[in-house]
Amino acid sequence: MKKDNRKKRLSIIGAGAVGTAAAQWAVCRSIADTIVLLDVVAGLPRGKALDLFQTSPLYGYAGNIVGTDDYADTAQSDVIIITAGLARKPGMSRDDLLEKNVRIIREVTEKIVKYSPDACLVVVTNPIDAMVYTVFKVSGFPKQQVVGMAGVLDSARYRTFIAQALAVAPSDVTALVMGVHGDHMLPLVRLASVGGVPIEGLLSKDEIENIVRRTQHGGAEIVQHLKTGSAFSAPGLAAVEMAQSILKDEKRVLPCAAYLEGEFGVSGVFLGVPVVLGRNGVERILEFSLAPNEQEALQKSVEAVKKQVAATGL
Repeated sequence: MKKDNRKKRLSIIGAGAVGTAAAQWAVCRSIADTIVLLDVVAGLPRGKALDLFQTSPLYGYAGNIVGTDDYADTAQSDVIIITAGLARKPGMSRDDLLEKNVRIIREVTEKIVKYSPDACLVVVTNPIDAMVYTVFKVSGFPKQQVVGMAGVLDSARYRTFIAQALAVAPSDVTALVMGVHGDHMLPLVRLASVGGVPIEGLLSKDEIENIVRRTQHGGAEIVQHLKTGSAFSAPGLAAVEMAQSILKDEKRVLPCAAYLEGEFGVSGVFLGVPVVLGRNGVERILEFSLAPNEQEALQKSVEAVKKQVAATGL
């Protein structure tokens, strides 16, 4: 494959906790020649970008970091990570955020399209499955250019909890979470393993059920501890993991919210499934046979997503 030496541009919309974390991880990994951090709050993105720029000698990052409130500075981005919107507070569900964030995401998307019509869009704003659908409809982009960050984060949480229970290295845990980014997500137990050994032979049924439940409510657990905010470090890195695979054409297989047209028996919604992420965005969906109980659980995810989508009014 011919190497692409063209300079890469990554923009991050929203300089809150998740957007700032994503920018920092992007610098750590040197995934783009220019990283743009945008927010509507005057001065905020410039201050954060300048602070981050001053870490370049320590990280070894040789690119440029721009803080701005002007979408013109994001022009010709290759990948745009969308984190703009309200974050969850204690007692709030992801669905509670929907109405307010739809308005924000609509406006953000319209401006993105004006300046970066060829960009791949990675949506992080909650509720993700509804927000990525909003971006898809408002942008008019091909389905492969729009993807939601969900399964990468949820699978990381799942792998962490399995590793913790078994006292093993998290990097040696392989596990997949499909479905909605919410309470009806589907952590697949049958496919979870440690060094190739299925976890069903290493953990009791009760231990596995507890891990599955904790994964499904992983975000809420962090919100309860933080009181005034939600998770940011892991979501930021999850988004950058996706952006890196696109920018560097890595063809990583990652669980992401992709638009389904018959895969897994589902059509017309974005849902967390394993996909190949490369230069063109979602290059293909890896479809495989689900057990009857898994298909039933996935259908609950579909129903939850359809309710969210209906509430967007799109």
